[in-house]
Amino acid sequence: MNKYLLPIIAIIIGVVIAFLTRKQKTIYTKLLLSFSGAFLLALTLFDLLPEVYHHLEAKTTGLYIMCGILLQIILEFFSKGAEHGHVHIHKDETNFPWLLFISLCLHSFLEGFPIHEHNDMVYGVLIHKIPIAALISAFLMQSNFSKLQIASFLIAFTLMTPLGTYISNASEISTDYLTMINAIVIGIFFHISTTILFESSEGHKFNLSKLVAIILGVGIAYII
Repeated sequence: MNKYLLPIIAIIIGVVIAFLTRKQKTIYTKLLLSFSGAFLLALTLFDLLPEVYHHLEAKTTGLYIMCGILLQIILEFFSKGAEHGHVHIHKDETNFPWLLFISLCLHSFLEGFPIHEHNDMVYGVLIHKIPIAALISAFLMQSNFSKLQIASFLIAFTLMTPLGTYISNASEISTDYLTMINAIVIGIFFHISTTILFESSEGHKFNLSKLVAIILGVGIAYII
């Protein structure tokens, strides 16, 4: 059940963080974002990538990974980078951000596919979702959207990853197709995590706290 519950718990934690820190600076959220980027990248390299290369021919795997990177670039054209912490919702905005909503839901749906009982990717998704959910929730709370709209946005966003996991584990989709989807998700994870890491140092300045967060992320991913 953890593979279904942990992504949901991650969103709940993110919403709570956003509520508790809504009047404070987000330095700790940024550190958590840096940690999550390193953790997700390392776990993808240590766990998911070898599994995909084991089932697919090397060049084909690389092709699907590149497709995932390109897909994420396309999604970010609509979401403006919300998947790695960039949320652009104006306080005076009254029109529901459908493009942001759809792109985030598709991203969350796909990232549920690599989660199985026998791997640790659920922890990568868990850590990735907490700061993203916190940032998205914080911006939604500052907007002029109704409470019903905000709640509907967050509930749908919360359910997408478990839905992807359920379809991946319970459907009769062939192993080859699931492996192809997982390779695409690797590309998505690569793009998101590397973008987070490249942006983690503002102005490319050395930041010890963020460096420690990144090293911790890689180290913990390796240990588990």
